[in-house]
Amino acid sequence: MPGVAKARKLRVSLPGEELADAVMLPAGVELFLWDLTGEPPAARFDLVVPPYMGKPDALAALAGVDVGLVQSQSIGYDGVAAVLPAGCRFANAAGVHETSTAELAVGMMIASQRGMPDFARNQATGTWDNGMRPSLADRRVLLVGYGGVGKAIEARLLPFETEVTRLASRGRTDGRGTIYGIDALYGQLPLHDIVVVSVPLGEHTRHLVDGRFLAAMQDGALLVNVARGPVADTDALLREASTGRLRAALDVTDPEPLPQDHPLWTVPGVLITPHVGGASTAMLPRMARLVRQQIGLLQAGEEPVNVVLGGDSGDH
Repeated sequence: MPGVAKARKLRVSLPGEELADAVMLPAGVELFLWDLTGEPPAARFDLVVPPYMGKPDALAALAGVDVGLVQSQSIGYDGVAAVLPAGCRFANAAGVHETSTAELAVGMMIASQRGMPDFARNQATGTWDNGMRPSLADRRVLLVGYGGVGKAIEARLLPFETEVTRLASRGRTDGRGTIYGIDALYGQLPLHDIVVVSVPLGEHTRHLVDGRFLAAMQDGALLVNVARGPVADTDALLREASTGRLRAALDVTDPEPLPQDHPLWTVPGVLITPHVGGASTAMLPRMARLVRQQIGLLQAGEEPVNVVLGGDSGDH
C-alpha cells in the first residue's frame, strides 16, 4: 500500500552452512555466515549465533557491532557476562542439549556400574571375566542440580527402577514429592550409591565437589559429573579415586582438554568422556528449531526466549 514503509529484513549471523541449512530461514531474513573470526560482515545484526563450544572470549569480536541478541549453542554461560558488549542480550540453549546430555549421563552410569570399560579392555586381550557387577536397578541416585538436565536424567533413570532424590538450590515440593535445597547436601550424600552433578558453573558452585563433598559420599559410590569441569576440585577427586574408595564418570574435567599425561586418565574406576554430552545428532535439529523460534519472535516484535543476560531481562 502506498505510504506504508516496507519492514526491514532481519539480519541473522550463523556460524556455518550446516546450521543455516537446518534452520531453513523464512522470508524477510538476511543471512550472514560468520564464525566470529575476521572482520564483522556487517555493522548491525538482530541475531548472532556463535560457534558451538567456543570460548566466551570469542564474543569480543562483537565489540563495536550493534547486536540485538546473541543466541548461544550451549546451556552454560559462565564467563560470558565479562565479555558481552553492553546493551546486548544473551540467550542460552536451554531445551537443546538436555536429551543428549541425560542420555550420556545414564549411559555412563550403566557403563560404570556394569564394568563396560573393563570388558572393553578384556576384549583386546581375549580375557573372559564374568564376575558379578553392581546393577543400576535398585540404586539410590542423588541428583545435585535439578534444572533441565537434571529433570531429563530423572526421567530416564526412573524406568531403570532406581530411587531418585532431587536436590536444587532451594527446597520445594512438586508432584513427585520433595526437592531438597542445597542446605541438605551433606545429609543426603552419604545415603546414595550414585551422585550426579549437573549444576551450572558459578561463584557458588565452583569446587562444589571438593574434599568435604567427596568424603561425605559412601564407600564405593559413583560420582557422575556432566556439569562443568571446575565444579569439581580435580586434585581432591584424584586423591579419593586413586585410593579406590570412590569411582567417577566424568564428561567434563578441569583442565579441559585433559592433558594426555594427566594421572586422572589411568585411575581404575574412572571413566572419562571428552565433553560430549551435547555432541550428538540430537543437537542440530533442536538448535535449528530454537533459532527459528527466536527469528519468529523477533520478526513479530516479541521477546525472545531463554534470555539470561543483558537488556531488560535482568542479569542472573
